[in-house]
Amino acid sequence: MLLYKIEDFNPNYRQAAFDDDDIKGLDVYGGNTHDKIGTIDTVLVDETGRFRYFVVETGSWIFGKKVLLPIALCRIDFKGGRVYATGLQSKDQVEKLPRYEHGTAVDYDYEEQVRGIYRTSTVEASVPVEASLPLEGPVPVSRTYSVSPPARKAPYDRDTYTYEREPELYQMNEQDHQKLKLYEERLVADKTRRKTGEVIIGKQVETKTVQLEVPVEKERVVIDHTTSEYAGSRVTPDTAFKQEKMAHFEIYEESVDIKKQAFVREEVQVRKEVEQDTVEVTDTVRREELDVKKTEWDSSERKKSNPL
Repeated sequence: MLLYKIEDFNPNYRQAAFDDDDIKGLDVYGGNTHDKIGTIDTVLVDETGRFRYFVVETGSWIFGKKVLLPIALCRIDFKGGRVYATGLQSKDQVEKLPRYEHGTAVDYDYEEQVRGIYRTSTVEASVPVEASLPLEGPVPVSRTYSVSPPARKAPYDRDTYTYEREPELYQMNEQDHQKLKLYEERLVADKTRRKTGEVIIGKQVETKTVQLEVPVEKERVVIDHTTSEYAGSRVTPDTAFKQEKMAHFEIYEESVDIKKQAFVREEVQVRKEVEQDTVEVTDTVRREELDVKKTEWDSSERKKSNPL
């Protein structure tokens, strides 16, 4: 169970928990008396924001020593600027409590030392109002904390202990803590973008063999033999058997010259699309409910407590 100083857990704690009042610096008085035993140094809260301990600077009793006071063992009077430590009444008790310093590791073993001191003390807060409180303060609630014998083995260990096991130490109530807020847990979904892959778009050149049929022309000389109409006619020796060039032809043919030219084949547009999906998450949450008891006094000053 992690604990945090209230200013580290929520820098705006004054607006969130005390309506702009500050719990730090309030004077602390022993029990329901006017005997000042120190001041509030800070508050320790758990990971859900619930108040668990006041850190009390006990300068009037043991100079410079800070001790932890479980939240249920005190009563806050914001109007009077006081905190009544109903569970911290003697100097001997303060001397037995382990010292707290900023940076102290408040682990299970440390808390067990603190709880052990308060478990072995019996607190009676049933003094009449007019003898112990200022007139403007709220009426105290009588509490008696029963003590288990030190030799008795606790029904829990560091793995199973929860603050709910000891409401007499950690359960706040509306009467003693008028301005402290009650908290409840809710599921808050934070979305985190994570990279699942990447697509690289590029171009590559593919080579293939293409066959192209091109019609070409070739020239040739064709000699046709025909029977002349003058066949069998006599000719003179002067015209026959003479050496002369009778015809001259130039022969041509077409050849294919290949060259390559680039043309636009198609255009490609690349974009990303976001698909919407719903993910269902399930977890357990806790909330605090007030446990209120009504206290009435009859004429013989005998107390009657009835749940509302």
